[in-house]
Amino acid sequence: LEKGGRAMHVVDFLAGSVGGALGVVVGYPLDTVKVRIQTERKLLGAWQCIHTIAKKEGVNGFFKGLTMPLITVSISSSVTFGTYRNCLQCLRQVRCGSLEAPTSKSDIFLAGLVAGVAQVSVMSPADIVKVRLQCQTEPYRPVQGSGLLSKPKYHSPVHCLLTIAREEGMLGLYKGATALCLRDGPSFATYFLTYSVFCDWLTPAGKNQPEWWAVLVAGGCAGMCGWSIGTPMDVIKSRLQVDGVRKKRYNGIVHCISESIQKEGLTVLFKGLGLNCLRAFPVNMVVFATYEMVIQLLHKSL
Repeated sequence: LEKGGRAMHVVDFLAGSVGGALGVVVGYPLDTVKVRIQTERKLLGAWQCIHTIAKKEGVNGFFKGLTMPLITVSISSSVTFGTYRNCLQCLRQVRCGSLEAPTSKSDIFLAGLVAGVAQVSVMSPADIVKVRLQCQTEPYRPVQGSGLLSKPKYHSPVHCLLTIAREEGMLGLYKGATALCLRDGPSFATYFLTYSVFCDWLTPAGKNQPEWWAVLVAGGCAGMCGWSIGTPMDVIKSRLQVDGVRKKRYNGIVHCISESIQKEGLTVLFKGLGLNCLRAFPVNMVVFATYEMVIQLLHKSL
């Protein structure tokens, strides 16, 4: 039992890493559209944004900045799932004095909250690079009379990371981190709780494990519920992360919220909600299905 307990900790980190990486690839094009809508006021809707990106930037425009999140989301997803499972076991041990005790819904919610906040330390630098590159629309253009090309500010994810660190300091990589914590804490708490509730609902009495179709449905619904909670802070986080690239607009998170609502109304906090939910269903189907599959494969090999 002791050996299995230690293995379980490692297995969750590995399974979360694989699931997170696959989820990024599936959902990235719609994530780019969502970020553009949240940060550019002239874009009126998803279809206009998709058409604009496809026309001006081609297919590659939907995958700008993918490399960095592919690597770091794999790490942050590992942190999220590993922290969640470890925290869940600690809460169960504290509450009942046994790892074999049934898991309460309050334990799931609290473990999800801790996991969401924990992964921000890894996620924030990668997220700001992703958002900056997604919002960079300037193409390479010839400079009149010089024979030279004017280049976009950021040439690659690594160049973007180094440029932000050089121009804005190391703290610049954590712009919007507070909003990210306020987004991911409640969002992941809702995410894991929803997944657990749906798995319970969809698993027949007498069975210990849900069927694969139940995992897919529960994962998709969990993603949609998590983003429904997280979208308002996602909008604020994105705006803070691109602030200062062209001109400085916001003095902080509170000013960003008040300024955005004052100029665009309360609905601004739900910009991209439909896209988030549309993207979240297939992405989190993949994440949870992969997570559960890797868990089973690794447990068999241990």
